[in-house]
Amino acid sequence: MDLELSEEQAAVRDLAAEFAAREIAPFAAEWDRAESVDRSVIGKLGKLGFLGLTIPEEYGGSGGDHLAYCLVLEELGRGDSAVRGIVSVSLGLVAKSVNGFGTEEQKRHWLPRLCSGEALACFALTEPGNGSDAANLTTKAVKDGDHWLLSGAKTFITNGTWADVALVFARTGGPGHKGITAFLVPTDSPGFGRREIHGKLGLRGQATAELTLDQVRVPDGARLGPEGKGFTVAMAALAKGRMSVAAGCVGIIRAALDAAVRYATEREQFGKPIASHQLVQELLADIAVDLDAARLLTWRVADHIDRGLPFATESSVAKLYASEAAVRAANNALQVFGGYGFIDEYPAGKLLRDARVMTLYEGTSQIHKLLIGRALTAISAF
Repeated sequence: MDLELSEEQAAVRDLAAEFAAREIAPFAAEWDRAESVDRSVIGKLGKLGFLGLTIPEEYGGSGGDHLAYCLVLEELGRGDSAVRGIVSVSLGLVAKSVNGFGTEEQKRHWLPRLCSGEALACFALTEPGNGSDAANLTTKAVKDGDHWLLSGAKTFITNGTWADVALVFARTGGPGHKGITAFLVPTDSPGFGRREIHGKLGLRGQATAELTLDQVRVPDGARLGPEGKGFTVAMAALAKGRMSVAAGCVGIIRAALDAAVRYATEREQFGKPIASHQLVQELLADIAVDLDAARLLTWRVADHIDRGLPFATESSVAKLYASEAAVRAANNALQVFGGYGFIDEYPAGKLLRDARVMTLYEGTSQIHKLLIGRALTAISAF
């Protein structure tokens, strides 16, 4: 792997950095307090091509490779991980799934709208009674002629109240992962309900929702992939999605390091900047090492994907390390800030709150340790 960015990759990174500095970072604290990102940011993301990265241009995408995608998500995560999540889900989990598993008609219908920001998508897998045990989901889809009737509930769904289409996973057969099918469900369908979840610890600007489906009717043409292969669609999406989370965590670590270094060089105690104290430098050094390690692990996943190599275990490694490192980095930054880190006028507290959920969604840290262990031993610990 060549670690030197191409001109195109560097240009995309710089464009994302400039956008985040101008359109995201100045408003992050305000959006966090209001528990809502300004929705106009979606159209701006689409206009710059960030919602179409890695999607072929013939379907309205902006092309590019997965390293460029990671570079953009790092910059967005540095500005506000709530915005990064919008892209990770609509593009990373749904649009990429449509591109990988969809029919030509589905690609032509959904991808141009998702890539432009005209439409937004959500990924409806998690249920109130099934998080890590996704194969035992209970939402059902019953065949009714050439249509399906979907009933059930989903929770913790990012973009849930904003999305125009939901990628819904429902049981169409027997128990276990072989009985699950994926469907592209317009959210304005009769019987489709949604309620935003407020009071979250972190990612407060993100629209996180509970979804209900009461006999929602969709045609068989809304099925994404073969019947009974929905779990395959979900796991393929999450394998790449974990790279997205890792890239966003790198952005959080960068934000923590930047804020901590700036504060440590400006704040004086005992007649000199606190950066001159060895234990403060240790805190900064620990953040810097985690930053480099998390970034390189994330880039390795992108490199494997772009070269057509297996990447699922590498994605788990990157997501596990980067998410835990983001918590450490934000916590260390808060320690540098001291008492001021406890006030939301300063960024350390928000970074810590946003980082904490990264160890939970798209596979908890414990689940990823089991996946990595199974890859090493060929023995399942589930």
